[in-house]
Amino acid sequence: MRKILNYYRPVRMVVLVNIIAFALLFLYKEPYDRNTIYWGLCVIGIIYLSHFLLRWKACGDEYIFLIVAMLVSMGNIMIYRLDKQLGIKQIIWFAIGIILFFLSYYMYRKFRFWSRWMYLYLGTSLVLFLLTLLLGDSIQGATNWIVIKGHSFQPSEPIKILFIFFLACYYKYPEQLKSFQITLGDRNFIIGSKSILAATAYTYMLFLVLQREWGSALLFFLIYFTLLYVFEENIKVLLANGIIALLGSAFGYLFVYHIKVRVDIWLNPWADIAGKGFQIAQSLFAIGSGGFFGKGIGLGSPQFIPEVQTDFIFSAICEEMGIFGGVAVVLLCFILAYRGFKIALAVESIFDKVVALGITVMFGFQTFIIIGGVIKLIPLTGITLPFISYGGSSLTTSFIALGILQAVSKKVYEMEDETIAQEQ
Repeated sequence: MRKILNYYRPVRMVVLVNIIAFALLFLYKEPYDRNTIYWGLCVIGIIYLSHFLLRWKACGDEYIFLIVAMLVSMGNIMIYRLDKQLGIKQIIWFAIGIILFFLSYYMYRKFRFWSRWMYLYLGTSLVLFLLTLLLGDSIQGATNWIVIKGHSFQPSEPIKILFIFFLACYYKYPEQLKSFQITLGDRNFIIGSKSILAATAYTYMLFLVLQREWGSALLFFLIYFTLLYVFEENIKVLLANGIIALLGSAFGYLFVYHIKVRVDIWLNPWADIAGKGFQIAQSLFAIGSGGFFGKGIGLGSPQFIPEVQTDFIFSAICEEMGIFGGVAVVLLCFILAYRGFKIALAVESIFDKVVALGITVMFGFQTFIIIGGVIKLIPLTGITLPFISYGGSSLTTSFIALGILQAVSKKVYEMEDETIAQEQ
């Protein structure tokens, strides 16, 4: 009995946080809204049921879901506090995300031919990119949304997973990208698979640049370069990609007005604090005014930050939950990355290894890019904070990726069980 109670203590901590937070959301403002309690119970029920199913079916790593449950809880609490209607929508997306989490876990476990579908991943990505460019709506200056009957969808979110699967296919079966020869004059040039891989990866980034999705383009490059660093033995390939990145960054700053503005604001937001620097300045004021322990849920003023529910949700957390609340978010993301790296190192299949590492790197760099932007560590880019920011596309895609990572962890546990059985 004591062992069971000790094991369930982490999930009880997550539940306790939700109980306290939703009680505060219920009490901080009159007239009291009983729906707040009902929605809080929904969140608690989803977390408990999901944790029970993972334990009952022995679905691999027992902690990555608990880590994410705490991150989602902090996001739900803050979004509900800022806007009840958006908070309710986010809780509904959370429930849908959990369904997709288990569905992606089951499908990845059920089917064994994921490594043979390289061109399907490429084709699907191309179709989504073209649909976005042709039919997409421009929101906040970026043409990265498809709106269908009032519901918006961001294709670049699922494309991240397709991109990781494409890279995993290459490292599993490099021959799927066949080399070819071109003749220029009297000379013949062989275009190898590594060159084709690089060209394809940069094509993904080019589509994102055309959509003015600078943050996502940076994220795709970091995923690609990290996997190159881990799996590529030729240092010249890394140097060539590094030079391309430096040249692209320099070109963007010199010739793309939007990037130049972002860099200038990063260097000195106070020069135009009422205009272009307003957003980052308000973010810094919010983080600073929260102190170590925060003003308390509902007692701050994060609503003065534009796009606070999405890009600047971390600033709102720091203002009302304090620097300690912000540090908790960062540490939870670090622990999630640690568990992901551990899974990637332990699994034997190269395809599973690349998928696990790619998903972990995606979560890690996405967190670094957005938090680094809102605290003025790096230039600001408009991407979401995984599992915390408002947005159905981001949340559901993150849960699909988490379900795949959970499935890979199950393979690791099965390998360990087989090893123990052989030793006995």
